[in-house]
Amino acid sequence: MGANVVEAQRLLTILKTYEAASGQEINLSKSEVFFSRNMSGAAQEDLSRIIGVRHVMGTGKYLGLPSMIDRDKWSVFSFIKDSIWKRINVWRGRALSKAGKEVMIKSVLQSIPSYIMSIYLLPSSVIDDIEKMVNAFWWGGRSNNRGIKWMAWEHMACPKEFGGMGFRNFKAFNIAMVAKQGWSLLSTPESLVARVFKSRYFPRSSFLGAKLGNNLSFAWRSIWNSRQILLHGCR
Repeated sequence: MGANVVEAQRLLTILKTYEAASGQEINLSKSEVFFSRNMSGAAQEDLSRIIGVRHVMGTGKYLGLPSMIDRDKWSVFSFIKDSIWKRINVWRGRALSKAGKEVMIKSVLQSIPSYIMSIYLLPSSVIDDIEKMVNAFWWGGRSNNRGIKWMAWEHMACPKEFGGMGFRNFKAFNIAMVAKQGWSLLSTPESLVARVFKSRYFPRSSFLGAKLGNNLSFAWRSIWNSRQILLHGCR
């Protein structure tokens, strides 16, 4: 019990340091905590009670983002597909023209994954499933989503002047949005998030010269993989 108290006090000290550095106060009543499997159940409950936050299994979401991202990325981000699928089902029974479907796709369906895509590089399987659902909605009939798909999505995502419909290329959009996070690290190195990333992942080099090591967060891995966009465009 004494060791748990010491660990709890150490954690609270870290949180207070974060509050002082960021100017943001942490609301413990709205916070959650999850622990490693190596910690005993009794220790987990003790720490959760001492700190005053709810103990969860790491499967929830905070501010629309997954609390924990494990190896099964497809399952972690499947909620994006579920949101798009639910919205498509609402429209299925409506007699939408092609112009109406175009507006719905561009103004609603394409915007659903935008927030997540600005933080993480989604797995290709998830992006492919999203594109298949949107393409099926475009070519589908009134009462179902079946129909002959006369054109592949990569051609539909081309600008109209090149024979496409101007729909979003989700993979290119995802890379561009995450690359903006890398650009923020380059352009505002004095910001708190830039200093945290630098001290953790590239303390002795620049962002463009950072190496991909071990035990990395999925957010940093996404930013590092998207830096190729910056390497092609920076001078």
